[in-house]
Amino acid sequence: MSRFGRSRDEGTTETGHAPTTTFAPPRPPGSPVRPERSADQGDEMANIGKSISIKGDLSGNEDLVIEGKVEGKVELPNNQLTIGANGLAKAEVHAKTVIVIGKVAGNVRGTERIEIQATGIVDGDVAAPRLVVAEGAVLNGSIQMTQKPAVAGALAPPLAAAGGSKG
Repeated sequence: MSRFGRSRDEGTTETGHAPTTTFAPPRPPGSPVRPERSADQGDEMANIGKSISIKGDLSGNEDLVIEGKVEGKVELPNNQLTIGANGLAKAEVHAKTVIVIGKVAGNVRGTERIEIQATGIVDGDVAAPRLVVAEGAVLNGSIQMTQKPAVAGALAPPLAAAGGSKG
């Protein structure tokens, strides 16, 4: 038995060593947040580099990081869009999750979440059920905190029970 009242074998693995715990290193400021993925989702994330400029509509079915310039419309309704530190989107943006580290000039709609980090600038209206605006971030536009349609329907009282009859 050890000094701390535990037998020597308690808390050790078959090799006799104490199990180790690993911690993820802290995320550097300005780096995109990568969502947790299951094994069947793969690790698909597209990247538009700093020297790339796109004019037109952009849509897809994988996560996207924009470090270059995009003008037009960006539609990723089931995925995460990250506007990187060097990114500029002069666009109407719609994605499941939007993370702004760079600059967006246009309206931003997130079906789950919008995050504007400390270096992020949004010149346009934002709409999402959850909004995170870090200290130092810039948001010039209106904010609409929407609810998901399924949640909104579940919270609304039935019409018959809401008020009764007046006469």
